[in-house]
Amino acid sequence: MWDSFISTVENVNNFVHGIVWGWPVIILILGTGILLTFRTRFLQIFHFGDSLKTTIIPALKSLGRGRTKDNRIKSVSQFEAFSTAISGTVGTGNIVGVISAILTGGPGAVFWMWISAFFGMVTNYSENVLGLYFRKKDKKGNISGGSFYYIAYGLKWKWLAYCAAIFCVFAAIGMSGVQTNKISGTLTNAFTGITGAQDEGIIKVVIGIVIASVTAVIIIGGIQRIGKVTSMLVPFMSLLFIILSLIAIGTHFTAVPQAFGLIFSKAFNFQAAGGGILGYTFAQVITKGMARGVFSNEAGLGSSVIAHSASETREPVKQGLWGVFEVFFDTFIICTLTSLTFLTTFDLNKLSATMDDTKMSMSMFSTNFGGFGAAVYSIILPLFAFTTIIAWSYYGEKAIEFCFSRVSEDKRKYSVIIFKVFYVILIAVSTLIQSDLIWAIDDTFNGLMAVPNLICLVALNGLVAKITKNYFDRKKGAKIEPMLSAYPEINEEFKKDIMSEEQEFN
Repeated sequence: MWDSFISTVENVNNFVHGIVWGWPVIILILGTGILLTFRTRFLQIFHFGDSLKTTIIPALKSLGRGRTKDNRIKSVSQFEAFSTAISGTVGTGNIVGVISAILTGGPGAVFWMWISAFFGMVTNYSENVLGLYFRKKDKKGNISGGSFYYIAYGLKWKWLAYCAAIFCVFAAIGMSGVQTNKISGTLTNAFTGITGAQDEGIIKVVIGIVIASVTAVIIIGGIQRIGKVTSMLVPFMSLLFIILSLIAIGTHFTAVPQAFGLIFSKAFNFQAAGGGILGYTFAQVITKGMARGVFSNEAGLGSSVIAHSASETREPVKQGLWGVFEVFFDTFIICTLTSLTFLTTFDLNKLSATMDDTKMSMSMFSTNFGGFGAAVYSIILPLFAFTTIIAWSYYGEKAIEFCFSRVSEDKRKYSVIIFKVFYVILIAVSTLIQSDLIWAIDDTFNGLMAVPNLICLVALNGLVAKITKNYFDRKKGAKIEPMLSAYPEINEEFKKDIMSEEQEFN
């Protein structure tokens, strides 16, 4: 019965996936990024320095601060909001996902990851700007925002906002499933390799239960606890991965030019180039690259903006610049290091699209560092995946809150509790689903979540440009009214806060 159910799910998903990740959506993703790039005057290039100045320095200053001084707003620091958002993006997609894209789409898929990320930097920026501009504050001072808020109150298409929220719930469940599946696969491979145990199914279930239990403890504490956990784990695991990748690439430095050559030469391969890993088409290259790129950096999904909207910052553009750095760090640094490590370590002619991406990821580390590499990988990947799981639990929670925003507070809390319980249970169940299927399912959910968000970004591109110009004009000394919130009362409140901060600073 289980096999029959899984087969049905696979057939349905294949049909929907073919529609969601067809050329119209791919064009919509790229087209939105290109449009916003022109409307913000290539912000990701000309204001990249501002992005670094607005992110790195404030991050160091905000460490250890969880909310604003007057406690009127229950928020998290800029860095904690960023850490939660980056933990939702930096996950198994940056390692296993990249390798999966290369195996099934060829080295050229990496090129399309870069393309999606270049324009995605502005897409993510725009999401954050609109997210903070249209975020709401409840009676207790809790701040909520996300794509469904700017669709509902900016575009004023409430039906589409509810669609976005529902798709977000499914995407959260799918994303946690992928991450848990990869954690269980990685740790099971490591455990069986050491002990020689044969019953992998039981081991995976036990791992799933442990992950589910730890997740439950963390997500009960809400965004404050999630922000603190991710702000501790993200810097550690990212730095460790970067160091090991650079060492591995350094030991194969003579193969680096060839790796870049393959990435660029295979990016426009219109026909199959032979057997093995090179038997792919141009459509596959773009689809795999774009899908994995969006899966990795989430630009266009409208997901990470949910975490950014909980930030204590009053300036939408300031938090938007975190989004620029977020995509840059996720794709141009982490994903690029993964692809170069993989391409310089293995001979592609000896690889096949049927190879297990999780085992190949482990092999990439063990080949370069032996048993030490396998052990470190068994720590890095679960940490990457786990922080993604807890971040997406928050995204799903806020989507549920939005869907039930018109009911009483008690009923809304009850709905959130049901979601959290369901989310935790599915974490354990996902360890039993086949790896390829769970990747495909989440790709479908991501695509569905992206469509309403992208439609809104296109419709509100003029507002993004206006808010951006307002901020940089004020930085140049223009005496104009700040555009901090779509709601006059909140805009006045935030304006007073900024003036107080400036007086305190001076």
